[in-house]
Amino acid sequence: MDAKTRREKLLTMLKQAAAPVTGTALSRELGVSRQVIVGDIAILRAAGQEIYATPQGYLVPVANPRSAVTAKLACRHGRDSLAEELAIIIDHGGKVLDVIVEHPLYGEIRANLMLASRRDLAEFLRKLEESGAKPLSVVTGGVHLHTVEAPSPQVLAEIEGALRQQGILLS
Repeated sequence: MDAKTRREKLLTMLKQAAAPVTGTALSRELGVSRQVIVGDIAILRAAGQEIYATPQGYLVPVANPRSAVTAKLACRHGRDSLAEELAIIIDHGGKVLDVIVEHPLYGEIRANLMLASRRDLAEFLRKLEESGAKPLSVVTGGVHLHTVEAPSPQVLAEIEGALRQQGILLS
């Protein structure tokens, strides 16, 4: 299959996927290396396709349900409270879309997280430990933003209240 056909099939696979798909799974399905997939994703993005790279794999975002609300929440905590913060959001029915920090040289740095369940959180924490990587918030002394999606304004208010109660939400 030629490159154009492969990229079309790749995009179709991502649009039809019910969950993020890893680069390894895509490369196996399409019979190419993972590096080819990374290049194809870059070409598709340059052509205007919205494709997220998350800790769970690649995904094409779907439109939010009409009742869903999103908000940027300013938070601060140390490494020891990272799991607690994310669990609070998820356990109250929210989805952590991303994390954003303000780097002193590069400006805004954003990483897609797409954490919506305890399973997503466990996988994220496992990868964090295994990789030896540090959370982006180390750049800013623990200060960061999360874009959070909730099914209703009431759920969003509950998430904010729980984070505030734990001393994580910046007021």
